[in-house]
Amino acid sequence: MCNLKKTFLIAVTGLLLFSSCKKQDIEPGNLQQPADDCVNGRSANDGAIVEGKYIISYNSSVVNARTMSPQRIAELGTRTLANNSIQSSSLELSFGGEPGGFVAKLTKDEATRLKTDPSISIVEPDRIVALGTCFTVAEPRLLTWGVNRVGYGNGIGKTAWIIDSGIDFDHPDLTVDVTRSKSFITGNLSADDENGHGTHVAGIIGAKNNSIGILGVASGATLVSLRVLGADGEGFLSYIVQALAYVNTNAKAGDVVNMSLGEDVASASLDLQVQNTAAKGILIAVAAGNDSKPAHDFSPGRTNAANIFTVSAIDSLDNFASFSNYGNDVVDVAAPGVHILSTYTNGRYAIMSGTSMATPHVAGLLLLKGKNISSSGTAKNDPDGTPDPIAHY
Repeated sequence: MCNLKKTFLIAVTGLLLFSSCKKQDIEPGNLQQPADDCVNGRSANDGAIVEGKYIISYNSSVVNARTMSPQRIAELGTRTLANNSIQSSSLELSFGGEPGGFVAKLTKDEATRLKTDPSISIVEPDRIVALGTCFTVAEPRLLTWGVNRVGYGNGIGKTAWIIDSGIDFDHPDLTVDVTRSKSFITGNLSADDENGHGTHVAGIIGAKNNSIGILGVASGATLVSLRVLGADGEGFLSYIVQALAYVNTNAKAGDVVNMSLGEDVASASLDLQVQNTAAKGILIAVAAGNDSKPAHDFSPGRTNAANIFTVSAIDSLDNFASFSNYGNDVVDVAAPGVHILSTYTNGRYAIMSGTSMATPHVAGLLLLKGKNISSSGTAKNDPDGTPDPIAHY
C-alpha cells in the first residue's frame, strides 16, 4: 500500500487530500460504520395530489410523439384539448419520447372527457414527490465498504442519467456533463444540486479514480444531472415523467438511468414511461423504497420489464436493511444501502442510508457489465423469505 499524506481542510468540507496514489490502490481498512438510524425516507408531503393538475399520456398506437419536433408536440397537445372542448390555456407543457404527452390544468369533468379520447392512454393527477433528506457530513475513506462489497471498475466513456435533486457541478470528484444536464423544475433552469441527495447518488456511481475523496463503482463515468427535486427535496411526479421523456429522446442503448426516488402510490404514467425507456435498451436502476413494505405497492419500484432493476438494501454484514421494501415479485437484487459514504454538495462528503444509496451501486455495475451483472451471496433475514441476491461485479 502506498504511503498517504493527509491534509485536512476546514471541518465543514469534510474533504481529505491524499498523495498521488489512486483510490483502487487503497485497501478498504476498517469497514465499521458509525451507529446512525438516519434513513432517507419520505417526507410528509410525498404523494399528495396536486389539485387540478393532470399528466396525460398519449396512446402510442395512435400518436408517435417520439419523431415529432417540440413545436409539433405542443401543437398536438393544444389540438387534443380543443378536440375535447377544453381551452388551450389549460396546457402547461408538453413532452415527447414514448409515448409522449402533456401536463394540463383541468377540472374533473375535463379530465373525465379526455379519458374517452382514443388518442389518450392515461389521465392521472399530478402528485408531490418529496424526499426526507438525512445526512452526516464525514471524511472520505477512498474505497468505501459498499463499493468494496459489489466491486468496481473503469467507467470512463460510459453515461449515467441521474433523475434526482441535481448534481454538484463543481465537485472535484465527479465528471458532470453540464451540457446535457437539465432541470425540469418550473422556474428553475439550473440542474446544479441544492439538496445533496443527487450528488450523493452520483458519487456512488462514478466518483473518479484520482487522489481525493472516494471511488465510485464505475469510476470516472459521465454523469448527467436531470433535476426534478428542489433544495427542499420536493418536486412533482410530472417532473419525473418529463425527465424520462428526455432520456427516451436523448440517451442511447447501454446508457444507465438511476432513479433513487418514487411515489408512495402506484402511478400508471410513471410506470409506462419507465417501461418505454427501458424498451429502447436503456438500463434503469430503481429504488425499492424505504417503507418496510412490499415494493409492488410503489411506483416505479413495482415496474417489471426487461432492463429494469429494482434494488433493495443491505448493511455491511449482508443483513437486509430494516427500512427496505421487499418482494421477489418485483425486487431483482440487493445492494449496500446502510451508512454509505459518498460525495455531497459544496465539495463535501456525507453518510446517508436508504435504498436510494443501494440503487446507484447497481447502476454503476450496469454501466460496467450491462444487464448481465453477477451476484455474490444473498441478503440475510429478507422479510419475504426468499433472499435477494446481492449484486456484484
